[in-house]
Amino acid sequence: MFNQRIQRVLDNLEQQGLSQALFCDPTSISYLTGYYTFPHERFFALHLSDRGSTLFCNLLFPDATGHADRVVTFSDTDDPLPLVVEVCDKNAPLGVDKDLAARWLLPLMKLAAAQGFELASLAVDAARSIKDAEEQELMRKASALNDEAMGWLAAQVREGVTERAIAEALLGEYRRLGSDGYSFDPIVSFGANAADPHHEPDDTPFVPGQTVLFDVGCLWNGYCSDMTRTFFTAEPTARQLEVYETVRKANEAAAALVKPGVEFAQIDTTARDLITKAGYGEYFTHRLGHQIGLQVHEPGDVSSSNHDRVQPGQIFSIEPGIYLEGDLGVRIEDLCLVTEDGHEILNHYSHEATVLTV
Repeated sequence: MFNQRIQRVLDNLEQQGLSQALFCDPTSISYLTGYYTFPHERFFALHLSDRGSTLFCNLLFPDATGHADRVVTFSDTDDPLPLVVEVCDKNAPLGVDKDLAARWLLPLMKLAAAQGFELASLAVDAARSIKDAEEQELMRKASALNDEAMGWLAAQVREGVTERAIAEALLGEYRRLGSDGYSFDPIVSFGANAADPHHEPDDTPFVPGQTVLFDVGCLWNGYCSDMTRTFFTAEPTARQLEVYETVRKANEAAAALVKPGVEFAQIDTTARDLITKAGYGEYFTHRLGHQIGLQVHEPGDVSSSNHDRVQPGQIFSIEPGIYLEGDLGVRIEDLCLVTEDGHEILNHYSHEATVLTV
């Protein structure tokens, strides 16, 4: 049980005018208690209030003793909701997260478990957004493993190999490096396929001369890495090099701006304006980045619509891209940790335009 994290969530709830909340997201429950299980269709929840923490667990789940002030168990033939009602303060509103399914929420409302119900996901999202020293070190390690894996990936490019073959073999390399596996399904794109930002690896064979894009990430003790690099396999044309250098400069200019107090929107705009001035603005088709931690995409994006200010301990991606349909796609992505007076880039694999020998 992580008491400091729980207290931060309780403080956030208080700012929202709430004295209690029920969280059902297994990742958030793990973040707060150190206990993880995936419940499938079964009920699983953590109730928090200033009276303590209560975990609701099916008897089929691993023993949760010690992970909350109180553990309430039930069987498949029991209705867990009356047990929840017993713990809730009926005279106060109950915060719930976005993972509480309607099949549980609606009966709780009929049972008058609380005076009212309010969305409280932000209370735990805001706490998870600020990584403590231990989390930061886990994120550094995950990114270091990803740097090593990128070197391995570059060495796999050879005539005739398919995107799918490299993507599937990557899991074995991550295991060899000691990681827990993928943080998300890898993106391997040859040639024009890289113009699709979320291309799924298929049986496209590599042909010498094509560009190659890898967007990959692994897990280390539950924490995610995420990095993208784009390679050439022949001397790039003037236009290809212009696109690449524009993306590289956008990445580095955005990162240079990061420090506490800067708006996320300003970071996005810095990269977007540079790409627009180069004549490729319409081909940068997504936000600049996303927060990351226990999940590869966590709430709080780096976009022109997010006017929140950057805080120490936050980690997010900076991943500008230019996508020319049917021709070329370039993306360069790093993870950026906000420090007390600036930032730290967690990835160390080179940004320089690289021509692979294949």
